[in-house]
Amino acid sequence: MLTAAHHGVAAAETTSPPALPDRELVVAIKEAPPFVIKTADGNWQGISIDLWRRVAERLHLRYRLSEQPTVDALIEGTHGESFDAAIAAITITAARQRMVEFTQPFYTTGLGIALSTVDENRWAPVARIFLSFGFLQAVLALIAIALSVGFLVWLFERRHNENYGGGVAKGLGSSVWWSAIAMTQAGAAQNAPQTLAGRTLAVAWMIASVVTIAVFTAGLTSALTKRELQGVVHGENDLRSVRVGAVAGSATVGYLRRERIAYSGFADPQEGLKALEAGRIDAFVYDRPLLTWLVLQNFSSTARVLDVTFDNQNYGIALPMGSPLRQPLNLALLETIESEWWEQTLFQYLRRK
Repeated sequence: MLTAAHHGVAAAETTSPPALPDRELVVAIKEAPPFVIKTADGNWQGISIDLWRRVAERLHLRYRLSEQPTVDALIEGTHGESFDAAIAAITITAARQRMVEFTQPFYTTGLGIALSTVDENRWAPVARIFLSFGFLQAVLALIAIALSVGFLVWLFERRHNENYGGGVAKGLGSSVWWSAIAMTQAGAAQNAPQTLAGRTLAVAWMIASVVTIAVFTAGLTSALTKRELQGVVHGENDLRSVRVGAVAGSATVGYLRRERIAYSGFADPQEGLKALEAGRIDAFVYDRPLLTWLVLQNFSSTARVLDVTFDNQNYGIALPMGSPLRQPLNLALLETIESEWWEQTLFQYLRRK
C-alpha cells in the first residue's frame, strides 16, 4: 500500500513539463527596429531576434522566421495557430491576451514623444493669426464702427464746425479721421466736435473705444499666447493642447483614447515622423525605444525624443493558447534576461544598460 508520501512522489513524477515540439517551428516576426531589424542583405537582427536565437539555442529548437506586415497579423496568425510563436516589439495588452498567450515580459518600456526641431520662423504663428478669418472679422468690425461714428459726427457738425465742412468728401474724410484718432486715444482734442450732440457722441465713442481696444488687444494676446503654448510640450499632460500623431491600430492609440486625446492616425511611424517634420502635427507618440531608434537613424536633424516615458508597457513573445512552449520559454527567458549577455545586447542596440 502506498503512503501519502509515495503518492506525492508519484504525482511529482507525472507533472513533468510538456514535451517540446519535435519539428520546425514557424516564428512570425515584424520589422520593428531596434527589436527586429532587416539588414540590406535580407538577414535579421535586433534585440528580439538575438533574444529568440539565444533562447532557441538553449532549448534546442528548430525554427524558421516568417515576416509579417503588421502586429495585428502576428496576433491573428498566432491565434489561428498558423505560427508557433510571434516576436517583435509586441506590447502585452488585455485585448491581445484574449487571443493569444504571452510569455514572461522580456522588456519593460512605455510611450515616448517626438517633437520637431525644425527652427520654424517665430513670426509664422503671428502671421497666421493676422491672416486668420477671425482677426479679419475683428478688424472689419472696428473699421465699421469707426466709419459709423465718423458719419454721425459729420451729420452733427457739418453746419456748425468748419473742420467738417467744405463738401461731403472733405467733411466725411475729416470726421472719419477724427473718429479713428479718438478710437486710438492719439489726440481726440484736435478738431473736436463743437455741438452738444457731437460732443456727447464723442464722449461715448472715446469711452467705448477704450473698452473695444482693450477687448481686441486681450483677444489678440490670448490667441498669440495659446499659439505659443501649443508649441511647448514637456510631457504627456501637454498632449491635449497640440496636434498629436500616432500609428493607427497600435497600443498607443488605446492610451490616447483612454485619455481623450485627439490624434491623427498614420500607417507607420515613418509616416508620422514625416508629418512631424512637415509641421502637420506638433507631437508624435509611439513606443519610446522604437521611436528613439527611428529618430536617431532617420530624423536626427529634424526631430528629438523627450526624456520622458509614460504608460508603461511590457513586450512579450506571443504563443497560441495552450502552447507547450510557454513554460520552457518562460524559464529560458528569465535565465537569459538576468544574464550579462542581455545587458550587453541592450547596450549594443540602445546604448543603455
